[in-house]
Amino acid sequence: MGKKAKRKAAKLVNKALTALGSDPIPDPIDKASSSDNQDEAQTPDKFDQGVPVTTAIATLEKDASTQSDGSLKRSNPHDADDGGEWQVVSRASKKLKKVPKPGKNYPTIAFSPNARLQSKINISQMRDLVTYIFADGAGPQWIGITHRPAFRKIVAIMIPGIEEAMFKHDVDFDTYNNADKEENAVVASPDDYYPRPLRRERLPEALQPFADMFTHLWPVKTPGDDRHGKMHSPMAAFLTTPTPKEKNGTKKGIKPAHEPSGWKNERARITEFLCTVDDLTDNGYLVHPAMLEGVAKDQFVLPEGWVITHVKSLEEGQVPEDEIEKGSITEGRNVLALDCEMCMTGENEFSLTRISIVDWFGNVVLDELVKPDKPIIDYVTQFSGITEEMLAPVTTTLHDIQQKLLELLTPRTVLIGHSLESDTKALRISHPFIIDTSIIYPHPRGPPLKSSLKWLAQKYLSKEIQKGGANGHDSIEDSKTCLDLVKQKCEKGKAWGTSDSQGENLFRRLARAGTAYKAQGGTAGGAEVGKTSAAVDWGDPSKGAGAGATHQLGCKNDEDVTNNVIRAVQGDPDGLEIRGGGVDFVWARMRELEALQGWWNRNRVDNTNSDGGPPRDSEAIPSDKSELEQALVRLTERLTRIYDSLPPCTAFMLYSGSGDPREMSRLQKVQAQWRKEYNTPGAQGSGAQGSVRHWVYLGEVKYQRDTKVSDNKGYCCN
Repeated sequence: MGKKAKRKAAKLVNKALTALGSDPIPDPIDKASSSDNQDEAQTPDKFDQGVPVTTAIATLEKDASTQSDGSLKRSNPHDADDGGEWQVVSRASKKLKKVPKPGKNYPTIAFSPNARLQSKINISQMRDLVTYIFADGAGPQWIGITHRPAFRKIVAIMIPGIEEAMFKHDVDFDTYNNADKEENAVVASPDDYYPRPLRRERLPEALQPFADMFTHLWPVKTPGDDRHGKMHSPMAAFLTTPTPKEKNGTKKGIKPAHEPSGWKNERARITEFLCTVDDLTDNGYLVHPAMLEGVAKDQFVLPEGWVITHVKSLEEGQVPEDEIEKGSITEGRNVLALDCEMCMTGENEFSLTRISIVDWFGNVVLDELVKPDKPIIDYVTQFSGITEEMLAPVTTTLHDIQQKLLELLTPRTVLIGHSLESDTKALRISHPFIIDTSIIYPHPRGPPLKSSLKWLAQKYLSKEIQKGGANGHDSIEDSKTCLDLVKQKCEKGKAWGTSDSQGENLFRRLARAGTAYKAQGGTAGGAEVGKTSAAVDWGDPSKGAGAGATHQLGCKNDEDVTNNVIRAVQGDPDGLEIRGGGVDFVWARMRELEALQGWWNRNRVDNTNSDGGPPRDSEAIPSDKSELEQALVRLTERLTRIYDSLPPCTAFMLYSGSGDPREMSRLQKVQAQWRKEYNTPGAQGSGAQGSVRHWVYLGEVKYQRDTKVSDNKGYCCN
């Protein structure tokens, strides 16, 4: 019998007893109500020690309290006026959901000390942990998850530059970078697969707060190719999920790009795709002095034989709004697409032999053959399409082409091309307004890899190019292809073309398949509603994998990263950009330690802050500490602030991405030089060739030993 029926029956019985002069029976509802009045606010302690061993993850419980709802019945001061026959009962207010208590329904990420790992965990397994908790991913085999529906948020932060050796109690940060850390030692024991406990008393002072946030430090295997000695992008590995298999089976060849479910075109002006100084520097361009500032601009020296376009400042390229046609994506700019063909004029030296330029409408503006200053030793016709007969009557020189380009390329000209740094080097010219299709359509596995123009044409334009075979490429066709790719990007938006061909963007995966359980506000358990996300990174996160996130928050330093992570987690006070309560998943990257360590080549420790290198704050941290230790103190303080800002039931994940890549990079350069000398034309059978062959063999052994990617590991904290 329900409460209402019981109450009605009790009242009828009491009325009859009163008429007979007997005492009424106490209302059973009153007893239930009085017990409710005894409920008190609960404020559980922070639940750190109760969380079992985890991998780079802390499950957080913040101070939380629930208010007593009071009695279900509220006495009416006028009950006596009703003759005592009726009682006014108020409707029970809906109780707010309580934060689960430790030991009950609180979510945990647990590792059993009795478990037997067969290998190190890798970054993809950490990523799969996210998709299992928040989407449709498979459950992990290396770690246990309890009360998965209770997880409310996940925050993952990538911190390149942090290493396991830094967590040793007796580490000397003054000589840290000079010590032999033996990062590339081969694993000799299965015990090396297991995590290391973090205890405050066993950590250096700068990193002791890590023990308050995490319990263990895990070795994590970096993705790569042992055969070719290449390390793949750890960022791309984490932010790329495997593409779901199609029911009709996989098809060979390149799968044409398609708009994901829920896709909406967001037209963008062409200037939104211009290369930044960082883009140009990272891809080997000669940066135009108009893009430089301060000391860098004053110290700029133009290499011999080079020319720069007549642009004094970037402001000269801006077009007033009243001169821009309504709805125009060119923003009043003169857009030219360029492609060059080169022939060999020396050992691994290429010279310009043809230049082709088309305008926004595909009209040919310039198409000329060029006679190199040096004699051609190989026409590489199968690629260039150039033959000796074609160049025989040509008298046009590189200098002539440079003068024509200086007239064509004005401050309002945008130059488009694919891997255009090669063309500008052949032309020996620098221009500040560049759009490179190899950058705006990033490679699935991230930089430094680049997709070929032929692949992009098949993927996004569904057309075949460079089918000349022995006749080589057509530079006009390549120019028009670049133009079409940029037009498509402008029409569809910045996010187009950034998803991986061999996988699915993690942010989009969570938005597509993210699951909201009852504990997360879902109307029905497991209802697919999608997860919101934020990408927080230096520069413009929308140019890479971060384009798939709900929000992209660009930063200039790690302090900005810290503030934006907290903002993404908590939301904006007015909710105008980031909704109140924040997003479900946050990925961020801190780079100051990476720059200080020299892992980020363009930001060495002796650089000024003008290029975005690590800040110098000598007043905030005692001067007796080394620069590395100061950076770790700053890092720990920022992570603590983020940790303290996280709401209950949040998974917190930190990972370095890889070990120290500098030795690998050095040996890769040495190997490239060896191969260059070994393959030098005309040296076959010479005495020098024999010594080079021996040199390559001996170096190859060390190269394969020291750059074995499977042993290049990063670390994550718990």
